[in-house]
Parts: sequence; C-alpha cells; structure tokens
Amino acid sequence: MSSAVFYVDESGDMGWNFAAPYRRGGSSRHLTIATLVCPSEARHFPKRLIVDLYKRFRWDPKAEIKWSLMARGERVAFAQRTLDMLTKHGGIKLFAITVYKPKVANHIKKDSNKLYNYMIGLSLLDEMENYDTVTLVPDQRSIKVQSGNSLHDYLGINLAFERNVATELLTLPCDSACSKSVQFADMLAGLVQCHYEDSNSECWQILNGRVSSKRLFFP
Repeated sequence: MSSAVFYVDESGDMGWNFAAPYRRGGSSRHLTIATLVCPSEARHFPKRLIVDLYKRFRWDPKAEIKWSLMARGERVAFAQRTLDMLTKHGGIKLFAITVYKPKVANHIKKDSNKLYNYMIGLSLLDEMENYDTVTLVPDQRSIKVQSGNSLHDYLGINLAFERNVATELLTLPCDSACSKSVQFADMLAGLVQCHYEDSNSECWQILNGRVSSKRLFFP
C-alpha cells in the first residue's frame, strides 16, 4: 500500500487591515500555506536536513528556528539543500498556495476557517488521492479550525465523494517545536511568502520551479 505524510504550515496572518503597511500596524497582503509531502520511507530526509542546518549554524537545539528569524545566508542554505534533497529523492514533493487577501470577498472574510480549508484542499487534494493512506500533520498552533475536525472532515468528504477514492486520511496536529519536518514546512512557507509579500525571490529562484505553487484571488 502507498502512504505519505503531509506536513503543513503557513506564513502571513489572517488579519484584514490594509489601511496601514504590513509590519507597521497593517496585516499581511498575502497568506501562504506550504506542504512537504514525503513517502513514508523518505520521512527522515527533511528531518536530517533541518538537523544539519541546526548544527551548521549553531542554532540552539532547544529553540525552534522560524523563517522570520533566519539570516540571508541561512535562508539560502535551506533553499540550496532543499534543491539537493529533491534532486536525490524524487518522491519528496513541495506544495504551496498563496492568497492575495485584499481581493478576498467580504462574505469569505467572516469565516477564515472556510478560506483556510479551501486553500488546503485546492493545494493538496490532487496529490492526496494518489495514496492509499495519507497522514496530515499540520502545526497545531497555526491551523485555522474552530470546530475540531472541520479540516479533516472537509478533506475526507472531498476524497470520498468528489474524488471517489478510498484514500484513508489521518490528521495528527503537531507542535512545530517538536517536529523538524513541520519546521521544514514553516521554512518553505516563509520562502514562498517572501517571494510574494516582500518581492524577495532569491530563495524562490534557487528552487527553480520545484514548488508546485498555486495562487488564489490574485489581480
């Protein structure tokens, strides 16, 4: 049976204040959700990559390093090592979806959970249906679900009824501080968000199209 683990994290915020500049009282103009997909037999490779970065840059092993705290050289090293990993291990895949928030309709803004769930579905369902078993591992501190299993149910219903596949879905929220692979997803989300939010595409270009990226509500 084929199985894969989907590690998910996000970058940006769910605020809607566009009257002020981002980081100076205003909300981010973009929200990115990024996913690291690993066949079960390849789960150790991204974890090893992050551990090696901790050693190389002498990061405190007891502290979680977020993309927002990383220096330019550290970000470039992540991108370069990620490209190397993808080249050596073709089964590992990267996905991202970015929404341009100023174009989101007002009735959608009232329930950010629906937007979040829709973005994940649009990004990942095409890949999920290829496996017999999928384990979804989102960062439990950032996942936007107010009613417990709403994301799990949304994806499960789509797989079973819309896609008519028998994919078994397991959802295991995890604190990113305890998972190097979720930390990888955080860095990936930051890399993609940096490309859109800050027009800083250095690391995006290093990956050279290896991220299956979608855009939503862009002008």
